Amino acid sequence: MPACRKATASPLNLSVGRCVLRLVKQKESSLRPDTQILQTELLVTRCQRGDRDAFEGIVRLWERSLFYYLRRLATSEADTWDLLQESWLKVFRSVGSLRDPRTFPAFLYATARNVAISRLRLRVDPLPAPQEESACDYAFVSFDDAEQVHHALDQLPLAQRETLTLYFLEDLGIDDISRVLGVPVGTVKSRLHYGKQAIRKIISNGDNHAH
Repeated sequence: MPACRKATASPLNLSVGRCVLRLVKQKESSLRPDTQILQTELLVTRCQRGDRDAFEGIVRLWERSLFYYLRRLATSEADTWDLLQESWLKVFRSVGSLRDPRTFPAFLYATARNVAISRLRLRVDPLPAPQEESACDYAFVSFDDAEQVHHALDQLPLAQRETLTLYFLEDLGIDDISRVLGVPVGTVKSRLHYGKQAIRKIISNGDNHAH
């Protein structure tokens, strides 16, 4: 397996704040999601045929998003690096059994999540169901200050934090997030609903304290 060393993973050698800014805002230099998925499908197929260089391509495409997701689960950057290494190792060992390359993003995040829960002994507490809402109510709102969003995310309960992070990265749809987290679609919408409200409240309180 190609090593995901700090020395070579230059996109990850960013401060957490800069990483958030690059991920949360529209990224002009990044691949469009559909293009990234297409490249991933091709790379996964090559990897399953024994092309080790293809796996390096997969790592380059997904390492930044995966690091950001794991960083929202881990308590320190050092723990995040350990989780990242172990996650890629497990992916490398099991990607050959992936039947549909199109499901790789959900497979990747689910693998990383299982690693984090096992290593950090995380506990995701259930949240109450939201009131009646329209389909657009759980769509993530756009905030101007990505640093504020990063700060607010870290204050959310784990269930909301990881759900919003996955949705925020725009790699997964609601159904995919449901499969990654192993919860019903309605639960995903519930967590997005309450998480969005919580972030608005945290940012609003921060603005009020600043004045």
